[in-house]
Amino acid sequence: MTLRRSAAAFAILSALAAAPAAAQSASGTPADVPPPPQVQLAATNKGVPVSKLDPVQRATLTRVNAYFNSIQDMTASFEQTGPDGSRSVGKLYLSRPGKIRFQYAPPSPLEIVSNGSSVVVKNRKLSTQEIYPLSQTPLRVLLADKIDLLRDTDVIGVYQEPEMVSVVLVQKNAIGGSAQIQLLFSGQNYELKQWTVTDAQGMDTSVVLTDVNAQAKLDANLFRIQAQSFQGGPRRP
Repeated sequence: MTLRRSAAAFAILSALAAAPAAAQSASGTPADVPPPPQVQLAATNKGVPVSKLDPVQRATLTRVNAYFNSIQDMTASFEQTGPDGSRSVGKLYLSRPGKIRFQYAPPSPLEIVSNGSSVVVKNRKLSTQEIYPLSQTPLRVLLADKIDLLRDTDVIGVYQEPEMVSVVLVQKNAIGGSAQIQLLFSGQNYELKQWTVTDAQGMDTSVVLTDVNAQAKLDANLFRIQAQSFQGGPRRP
C-alpha cells in the first residue's frame, strides 16, 4: 500500500467517485439501470457567510446535526453520476464513528473502505489499492463521532424548502485541494438523500441514496483494511 496524494485519487474519495463512475462507463452501464432521480436543489450555491446565517438557518443546521448524530449504523443503495454523465451503482455501509464502505456493483472493480482512521481505494481488477488519512477526505464530515457542521466545517449556505433542505460547505486543506460539498436532505425528516461534490477543477459528481436503513446492525469485518498481497510478492502501484 502507498500514500499517493494525487488529485485524481482525491476525486475518488471526495466525489465517491468520479474515477469509479468513469470506469463503469467505459465497461458499459447496465441497460436495466434507470437514470438517477432528478432532485430539485433547494437553492443555488451562492451561499452566505456563517456570520450572516439567520436564526432559521441555524435551527436548520441544528436539526441536520441531530439527524446525523442519531445514526450509528446505516445501509443504503447508491447511484453515482460522474462529471461526464457516466453512472455506477452499489451498496453503502456506514458505522459511526469513522467507518464506511462503498461496494460498487460490477462492472466497476472498485470499493472504498474506511476503518476509522484510514480510507482505502481498492481496484479488484488491477489488484491495487491506495490509502489516505480519513482526516484529509470529505468523508470525515459524515463519520465524526459528534457532528457539528457549524463548528467543524466551513458552511457557506443553508437553504430550506418544504420538500428539500440544502447545506453547502467547503473543505479546505484536503488532498487535491479545496472541494465544495452540497448535502441534500428531506424536508420532512432531514434524512440524507443526496450529495454533490465540486472538486478543485470545478467538476461535479453526485451520489443519490435510496432504501436507507438506519436500524441495521453491521459486521465489523465490513470495515477491515488488510495489507494487499499479490502472487510473487507485494506489488506497489
